Amino acid sequence: MILIGQYDSPFVRRVGIALRLYGLPFRHEPWSAFGDADKIRAYNPLTRVPTLVLDNGEVLIDSHMMLDYLDSLAPSGEAMFPRDEPARHQALKITTLATGVGEKAVSLFYEKRLHAQVSEVWVERCRTQIASVLAVLETERAKRGGTYWFDDRIGHADIAVVAVLRFINDAHQGLLDMAEFPALAADVARLEAMPVFQQISQAFIPPA
Repeated sequence: MILIGQYDSPFVRRVGIALRLYGLPFRHEPWSAFGDADKIRAYNPLTRVPTLVLDNGEVLIDSHMMLDYLDSLAPSGEAMFPRDEPARHQALKITTLATGVGEKAVSLFYEKRLHAQVSEVWVERCRTQIASVLAVLETERAKRGGTYWFDDRIGHADIAVVAVLRFINDAHQGLLDMAEFPALAADVARLEAMPVFQQISQAFIPPA
């Protein structure tokens, strides 16, 4: 498999970490959706990352679709999204909230970076959405306790939340005070110290 995209994207990073945790071999092409658009377009007409090229040449173009596929390769009982309810829809909800915050953080960055006239209305809307979702995630995480969000082992929800928080803190320095989110901050500190999170990692590089 070929994973296309830079690891400063939380969406690329969550797929790379999952691939490594599943022990699946892959080649990483750290192409930028800006600087390497033509290369990416040859695989993905949306020209976005992550893009995952399967061994049979088929191309997956959405991170959730990629993780669903990787889960299908996992031995019984080892998929990182729970298969049984209610844990499955609960994990999907947490992951969707996390990736939604990631999308808002990306949108906020582009608004500030690419537009000569920044829309303060849009900026404030994004900030409010990010803060509101993180407050919900903090409450839910504190309520659950335990080492991981679900079960006794790492799952896609854990990876998504940590990857998105890393992106927000790197791309929007000073936007968050992690002291306001102690349960989430504890997860970030613990998981970012894991070898796989250190290996599948990259300093944030603003698009040119």
